[in-house]
Amino acid sequence: MTLKDDLELAATREKLREVEDRYQSRLEEKTSDPHVHELTLRSLKGVINQLKEEIARYEAAHAVR
Repeated sequence: MTLKDDLELAATREKLREVEDRYQSRLEEKTSDPHVHELTLRSLKGVINQLKEEIARYEAAHAVR
């Protein structure tokens, strides 16, 4: 996905904050299935990295202009 404008940038930053909060709460959570817990954390971390990459790409493209 490519961010098109500042509105999408703001929405993506908000989504990033929410996913980071969810990751943190899951990190501290006790679970009965460690494998599922690890897969959940890995998935959330992947989303976090993707959102950060989209934000960085948008900011880099707009810093050049």
